[in-house]
Amino acid sequence: MGQSLGVAVLGAGHMGADHIRRLDRVVGGARVVAVADPDAERAKEAVAGREGVAVRTEAEAALDAPGVEAVLIASPGEAHEEALLAAFARNLPVLCEKPMVPDPAGALRIVEAEARLGRRLAQIGFMRRYDSEYTRLKALLDGGRLGQPLMLHCVHRNVSSPPGFTSAMLVNSSVSHEIDAARWLLGQEPVAVTVHRPRPSAGAPAGLLDPQFVLFETDGGALVDVEVFVNCGFGYQVRCEAVCEAGSARIGEERAMAVTAAGGLREEVPHDYLVRFADAYDREVRAWVDAVRYGRVTGANAWDGYAASAVAEAGVRALESGVRTPVDLAPRPALYGGTGA
Repeated sequence: MGQSLGVAVLGAGHMGADHIRRLDRVVGGARVVAVADPDAERAKEAVAGREGVAVRTEAEAALDAPGVEAVLIASPGEAHEEALLAAFARNLPVLCEKPMVPDPAGALRIVEAEARLGRRLAQIGFMRRYDSEYTRLKALLDGGRLGQPLMLHCVHRNVSSPPGFTSAMLVNSSVSHEIDAARWLLGQEPVAVTVHRPRPSAGAPAGLLDPQFVLFETDGGALVDVEVFVNCGFGYQVRCEAVCEAGSARIGEERAMAVTAAGGLREEVPHDYLVRFADAYDREVRAWVDAVRYGRVTGANAWDGYAASAVAEAGVRALESGVRTPVDLAPRPALYGGTGA
């Protein structure tokens, strides 16, 4: 326990570079010892000024670098399955950014591979579970003071969508966070999805169905609605209101700095997730490092990653068909606990 945990970071893009900074400057007890990215120059830039970091262009080469004891996967989602299986083969604990694997079939293969190991190695990066507002809402709902939850009203807005963003990605990329948050907050599984499509915003790229209104039904009788709007133009907003039998609770509206000038009042709005959830990411990675150093794995598990992919797939089918679509989940292996555990 006296030495810091040697971490290999896979992916040196926007998210990976931020995690490298976080491990180096924010989280105690860990050090980056290897980085992999197909773009070698980008990887070198992400670790500039840090001594003794192996830079590789292949994920498995980074996993085999000297001193690697754990893995943080921040590469694009389509590379996650191969990286997770490679980490499992080396008995390395993993923090994998969402989506664990974009498609449910691949995600289920990860669940089955880990179940064969007989122990958890993977934590999935649903960072809202570490956000202070979400944890307070979770404690309130679990305490039962407001009675049973009946509805969750959620908002997920981005300034703009990146190039190549598709209508399906509003559900399987953006809303995947709400899928996990709802499962975790309610302790219930979504059983059906309906997607409504208003007129596309003039600010959306041609052909993109943005915004969308996604409705989940759960096995506990609750309803979860999500307004997802990825080209709102003004800022990054994530809100959630739980409506219960004896009251309601709303998060995501804490006041930022307000500036009064020139006869007006202006309140700051974060412009991306790395700003809005900076503290949650710090808490998540710190908790992962601490757990791994004690030989444990906590947080969202591989089953949670699979469930999110399966619900999102049903959501995409609902978007394409325009009809209510059931969610089909495989049997849960004994390795994993209850819903959103």
